[in-house]
Amino acid sequence: MVRGRITGLAVSDVRFPTSLGHHGSDAMHPDPDYSAAYVVIETDARDGLKGYGLTFTLGKGTEVVVCAVNALSIHVVNKDLEEIVSDFRGFYRQLTSDGQLRWIGPEKGAVHLATAAVLNAVWDLWAKQEGKPLWKLLVDMDPKQLLSCIDFRYITDALTEEEAREILQNGLLGKKEREEQMLKHGYPAYTTSCAWLGYPDQQLKQLCKEALKDGWTRFKVKVGADLPDDIRRCRLIREMIGPDKTLMLDANQRWEVKEAIEWVTKLAEFKPLWIEEPTSPDDILGHAAISKALAPLGIGVATGEQCHNRVIFKQLLQAKALSYLQIDSCRLGSVNENLSVLLMAKKFQIPVCPHAGGVGLCELIQHLIIFDYISVSGSLENRMCEYVDHLHEHFKYPAVIKKASYVPPQDAGYSTEMKEESARKYQFPQGEVWQKILSKP
Repeated sequence: MVRGRITGLAVSDVRFPTSLGHHGSDAMHPDPDYSAAYVVIETDARDGLKGYGLTFTLGKGTEVVVCAVNALSIHVVNKDLEEIVSDFRGFYRQLTSDGQLRWIGPEKGAVHLATAAVLNAVWDLWAKQEGKPLWKLLVDMDPKQLLSCIDFRYITDALTEEEAREILQNGLLGKKEREEQMLKHGYPAYTTSCAWLGYPDQQLKQLCKEALKDGWTRFKVKVGADLPDDIRRCRLIREMIGPDKTLMLDANQRWEVKEAIEWVTKLAEFKPLWIEEPTSPDDILGHAAISKALAPLGIGVATGEQCHNRVIFKQLLQAKALSYLQIDSCRLGSVNENLSVLLMAKKFQIPVCPHAGGVGLCELIQHLIIFDYISVSGSLENRMCEYVDHLHEHFKYPAVIKKASYVPPQDAGYSTEMKEESARKYQFPQGEVWQKILSKP
């Protein structure tokens, strides 16, 4: 039973200096400092529970998202939680349709990242009050309640509410068995931690060796900055993992359309399953052209981590522009908007392989993809979820990997809560970690 009136919303700028070790480096982002706009909401309920939410950033610009969160807070503070969740579709639309704030969106950019952070905190609080991990909260909802959380505006030409209801209704068959399977075996994952673009060969080899020892069978390599270097690094990785392991490539939006086709064709000898983000995330027709050109080589196109909203995903699906769909827990408008994309992917029969990593993305996305398998897709064919082994130690309920699979979380909430000490030490610019870094000449 949800309870309490939201009495406060606080947001902080939390940054981890990952650029110092080249963690997260790729062809377009050579020096990311993994960061988050971190939201905490409080209520007047006697249980004292708080909701924690975040959105992922790369350092500079986090302060802009923090400003956007503060601007959105007028729609949140003094709201009854029951009022929000009983009309979650209406609340989502209220946040995304503010008559003035939507001008700097709409439903994209910093204001949409802020929306995600706020809504993630609301979902965390709701799940905590129900005493369930978020994936279980969703799995236990009936189709009517799930649909009430989704804004179908702008996507009914691809997925009607009635079609979504039918998908969820069909998903009830075998749901108990799939939940038991998840609890026993977990959700299959792949690793990106071995092959960041800024890593020297020796570090790459060592990390790859350790990953193989830990049972990883699916590896992603960052490419796109220099073709001869990509060929060398891909050959190195393929030789280390052998011919039977799965290899994926990620260009992080580096190329022109024709350039992407030519470049990936020259990497085809390494048998990649997909090329991820080959060009601008907004170029639907460009992705479609790349997808069509690479299909004869057996290479799919994956994208989604920087898709602004459900409308972009709708068009990618309609244009047959992707083979693997990559939702992100903090780029879209939280659980609400991700639900609509999962349902569209099911209708178009495109496997979902979520983006993760960053600050807390693994912690959040595991809930959504476990729910997807149990209640929507019902399939693990050609499906896996990204895992990046960075910064989990800063979370109260970190993601757990066993046998290269996500173990379904059992703690109540959305796994979004950071350890207080970490949030304080890495707050920018006043945290002690940043005080030391910024004081250096």
